[in-house]
Amino acid sequence: MEIKRGIAVSPGVAIGPAMVLDAEGFRIPKRFVKPSAVASEVQRLEHALDKARAEALANESFIAGKLGSEYGAIFSAHAQMIADTKLRREIISHIEERNFSPEYATSQVLRRFAKVFETAGPIAAARVNDIFDVEHRILRHLLGEQREELSQLTSPVIVLAHDLTPSETAGLDTKLVRGFATEEGGRTSHTAILAGALEIPAVVGIGRFLSDVSGGDTIVIDGNRGLVILNPDENTLAEYQHTEEEFRHFEESLVALRDLPAETLDGVRVSLVGNIEFPSEVEHCLERGAEGIGLYRTEFLYLDKQRSPTEEEHFEAYSHVVKAMQGRPVVIRTLDLGADKVPEDLATGERERNPFLGLRSLRLCLHYPEIFKTQLRAILRVSALGPVSIMFPLVTTITELRQAKLLLNNVMEDLAEQHIEFNRKVSVGIMVEVPSTVIMADQFCRVADFFSLGTNDLVQYTLAVDRNNQSVSNLFSAADPAVLRLIRAVVKATKRRNLPLSVCGEMSADPIYTLLLVGLGIRSLSITPHSIPEIKKIIRSIKSRDAMRVARKVMTIDNARDAANYLRGEARKFLPEIVG
Repeated sequence: MEIKRGIAVSPGVAIGPAMVLDAEGFRIPKRFVKPSAVASEVQRLEHALDKARAEALANESFIAGKLGSEYGAIFSAHAQMIADTKLRREIISHIEERNFSPEYATSQVLRRFAKVFETAGPIAAARVNDIFDVEHRILRHLLGEQREELSQLTSPVIVLAHDLTPSETAGLDTKLVRGFATEEGGRTSHTAILAGALEIPAVVGIGRFLSDVSGGDTIVIDGNRGLVILNPDENTLAEYQHTEEEFRHFEESLVALRDLPAETLDGVRVSLVGNIEFPSEVEHCLERGAEGIGLYRTEFLYLDKQRSPTEEEHFEAYSHVVKAMQGRPVVIRTLDLGADKVPEDLATGERERNPFLGLRSLRLCLHYPEIFKTQLRAILRVSALGPVSIMFPLVTTITELRQAKLLLNNVMEDLAEQHIEFNRKVSVGIMVEVPSTVIMADQFCRVADFFSLGTNDLVQYTLAVDRNNQSVSNLFSAADPAVLRLIRAVVKATKRRNLPLSVCGEMSADPIYTLLLVGLGIRSLSITPHSIPEIKKIIRSIKSRDAMRVARKVMTIDNARDAANYLRGEARKFLPEIVG
């Protein structure tokens, strides 16, 4: 048994067999074989090894002829490794003595070799990819047509990968993918956000661990504490099976809160609305008692696309949500993509050196006005179907906001000329995500109809910490005193102007921050549907004066670690099932 620690990004416990995407989507179909089948399984292994060696030798000959013998030697080394008698004996002994399947035995032995090479210095570590290549080659001959891709799962798995792109995460089959863990990633990456939206237990930012795992290994994902347990022993497995059952009962107990208001014991009401990425999530919001949609991210329309979506594709997605919410408010955020992640028809061909400080979000939309106008037309059209608001992301200057509103007015004029119905008084708000916007909050209050605090980017830009960089993930904290003072400044500015304010970043869905936000005066939280019952339970368990006491205390703490620990201790009093 090995325990790996990472960043918990989606709560819950998941137990199942590993599918290691590092191995090109290979999935080990079974770990053990019957004793009566051992002889035939050894024979099958020998046959696969012979074919894999012959293939490597053929590659050696081909590459040597094309590029020279020094390049062909790469595959000659592969052939020698496959033919190595010690390697063969070790794999066969796993089959004969432990009844491992040939696939599982091959993966176990070669990944143990890889682990040794990784720690034997830089020269040996450079050979690790060769070992993985040999593993893939042998598995390919063992599995043949049985190879199973992520998109073609037939039974439950735990997905383990170096990283998952947002589109890969969005495509996970939630009925068969019980949980996932990645070597890379941060708490507020798009992949982490999608995991929460899909309600799949997930841990990211673990660091290198895939060489310690073979396909088919039993894995436990603890999305509450940020743990990944490889091959748990019997006691640990039994404990987590019990925890999984307890967590399910706890979740079921929160269902009773669905139709009750998020109101403190002394009568302070907090509006809880949902963050969604996909139209289908609107059902999750309704099931958990969301009072509306506070953040409808629209990037899913652009993921894995060769072109930008049409106006009708936009309209169809938005109208589904607005109709389903049956008169509840829906805030649609315009496109929030970076130049490192755009459809081909928006790509400039140049990779930005620092996309977080480059052409992204509202800047990108203003750079491509026709694409922007297409989305604005669809949002305005759907505003005729229900209470819809428009929210612009990453607004950094008053000029940007005025330019965006000017484009919006132009689109309104076009629709009016075409006699297309829309809400002429649609509310237009901004996400407050950078320090410059906080500093100019009083002026922004004169131009915007509402604010929404995007704490993910606000933390990133305030602390100069890339939120997706594992090396500095320990510095990324919403509890940092500088961040908390910026939030307090925004609260004060909006109160002076009587402007609606909500918090829609991951901070709003984290139970340790609920008392703080309520105590600072936040009265609207936009959170992932899964977190709504937990946050509501905390709000209904506290008094506003206690929340204000907590907020005052936190503002006296001068470092993020102590502030977070204090907040965690206060939250644990009201939600011990989640806050550890």
